[in-house]
Amino acid sequence: IDEYGADAIRFTMLYNTSQGQDVHFSEKLIEMGRNFANKIWNVSRFVMMNLEGFDAKSVDTSKLQYELVDKWIISRFNETSKDVREKLDKFQLDEAAKSVYEFLRGDFCDWYVELAKVRLYNNPEISTEARTTAQYVLWSILEGGLRLLHPFMPFMTEEIWQKIKIDGETIMLQEFPTPNDDLIQSDVVKSFEYVQGLVSSLRNIKAEVG
Repeated sequence: IDEYGADAIRFTMLYNTSQGQDVHFSEKLIEMGRNFANKIWNVSRFVMMNLEGFDAKSVDTSKLQYELVDKWIISRFNETSKDVREKLDKFQLDEAAKSVYEFLRGDFCDWYVELAKVRLYNNPEISTEARTTAQYVLWSILEGGLRLLHPFMPFMTEEIWQKIKIDGETIMLQEFPTPNDDLIQSDVVKSFEYVQGLVSSLRNIKAEVG
């Protein structure tokens, strides 16, 4: 615990232990949990740095200008919330942990945050509404993602949540994310998967030709 942190160990054990199977303990395994914890810390720090002057309470959501990537991450969040609830109801703790991991580390950190950066930096071509939309989606997905991750990593999620919350005493008393089926849009997900494939192909070409 002193070396890796309680949350990293807790998450690693949940992630790697399937029902009815024994797992040989290895500190090498815990590096995955520690790396994931660091990823969440770093992305949370980035989001908070870009929320200066932002007040989620005062946002008029009817004026937000959602782009494809915004609709995609909102759809994926609701899809993941639904999946995690189903897995937890069946006591498939490892599958639930994997679902949260893939969403936060892959969808949110590696894709959404990277693409949202364009609208966050000072650029005269980016409208105030576009920047506010990116900030609102970043905040709402991070806040909801922390609630989703809380049963698996209780300490760090509480620490971060206290810094971005609107109200409430503790994340432990907040509602676990409830999926909204109306926000799960398969056509949006399919369209964004095309973008992901395109970007990945360009990255491969760039790497190959130096």
